[in-house]
Amino acid sequence: MSTPITVAYGDGIGPEIMEAVLSILREAEAKISIDIIEIGKRVYNKDWSHGISPSGWESIKRTKILLKSPITTPQGKGHKSLNVALRRNLGLYANIRPCISYHPVIENKFDKFNIVIIRENEEDVYTGIEHRLTGDSYQCTKIITRSGSEKICRYAFEYAKKHSRKKVTCLTKDNIMKMTDGTFHAAFDRIAKEYPGIQAGHYIVDIGMARVATEPENFDVIVTENLYGDILSDIVAQTSGSVGLAGSSNIGSEYAMFEAVHGSAPDIAGKNIANPSGLLNAAVHMLIYIGQTDIAKLIYDAWLKTLEDGIHTIDLYKEEKSKQKVGTKEFAEAVIDNFGKRPGTLPELIIGSGENNKVNKTQDGYEQDYKTRNLVGSDITLAWGKSAGLDQIVKLFGSSNPKVIAIYSKGLAIWPGSSKSSSDQITCRFIANNEKKAITNSDVNNLLITLEENSFDVVRMDKLYLYDGKEGFFS
Repeated sequence: MSTPITVAYGDGIGPEIMEAVLSILREAEAKISIDIIEIGKRVYNKDWSHGISPSGWESIKRTKILLKSPITTPQGKGHKSLNVALRRNLGLYANIRPCISYHPVIENKFDKFNIVIIRENEEDVYTGIEHRLTGDSYQCTKIITRSGSEKICRYAFEYAKKHSRKKVTCLTKDNIMKMTDGTFHAAFDRIAKEYPGIQAGHYIVDIGMARVATEPENFDVIVTENLYGDILSDIVAQTSGSVGLAGSSNIGSEYAMFEAVHGSAPDIAGKNIANPSGLLNAAVHMLIYIGQTDIAKLIYDAWLKTLEDGIHTIDLYKEEKSKQKVGTKEFAEAVIDNFGKRPGTLPELIIGSGENNKVNKTQDGYEQDYKTRNLVGSDITLAWGKSAGLDQIVKLFGSSNPKVIAIYSKGLAIWPGSSKSSSDQITCRFIANNEKKAITNSDVNNLLITLEENSFDVVRMDKLYLYDGKEGFFS
């Protein structure tokens, strides 16, 4: 019985590498039935802002699996990222990017390493929530949830368990972002206790990335937030010798998308020189996901044998090591010719035991982790002239309830103190006074009214809460 999948040819080199990959899948007798949709630049030009039509969405929601070539997102004109739209709408919370050293066939600065990066895919600054607050200041909202953090960390440990991996490492910046990245790190530590047979470790992201870039052999599975994972996966893919070899899986509770890591490379489109390996590796991941592990291994081992034989596309070709420079189609034909052969130097594909390699033990939903939540204040951001004084704010709110206890400019306290605002916005922190430990929404509204009546320009307001007596805010 064949598995239905949706296929999107994409832009630039997308159609060429997709055709090469599909020819390999056909010859390998993969049990799939294909529904082709159009995405990308041509669809953007038809005024679908995300680069996909309603019929394209219908196909994906019917098959639940998308094999996708890279696309080009037009700049300006309100066009939105298709990848972000797919991840959000399909609930693709986990991005999995295996990065493997193909030494000595493909040159790199290291010997052997085999890292899987598991990147949270729905949160962080990639939610795309941005605002211009004033003439000088802009903000990007970073969203991290406890439930989402636990979900991706559990996926990472389940993946490690399923694929016989020994270690999971978490990367965050919780020495600075104590609440957002601190939540992710705390979730990792909680989930790690459920997997005593797997080594767990944590690095601050800057030194962690530096160590991955210089000693990749010491890492196994890495789990991290959206932005860090995006940066890290390209670093490690390049460390392996070529970004063009890396495939990517985007997994959700119901849907899955498989794609190459690289972009659409329009400058070489139509020249039959693009390397289809990244998309081919994505297709191998897809076959494993749908339980066709024998076909996945047949293709992957043949691909490794092709690399070992020195049959390389132009991006990998080295006169002293390669034997034959081939085009996109010819490379696919060489892989097909190597069906049934095994690599001699590079490690064969090893697939975990079980009926298939889906990681299913994750949990959706949120369970409340506090008993009481009390409103105790508000951070109110104002558009601010650099020559303006703070005296009027202090006079109006120095003894009110809530009262102003601090004024910040880009996180630096400028009152109390003698520093001056370095931007055209300031943030005033109002906290319930000593006579009243909690305030009401009406108290906050009255603050806003008073500011308005005194010609202050409010551009942002955040309420401040205590959760079981613990501050739910930080600065």
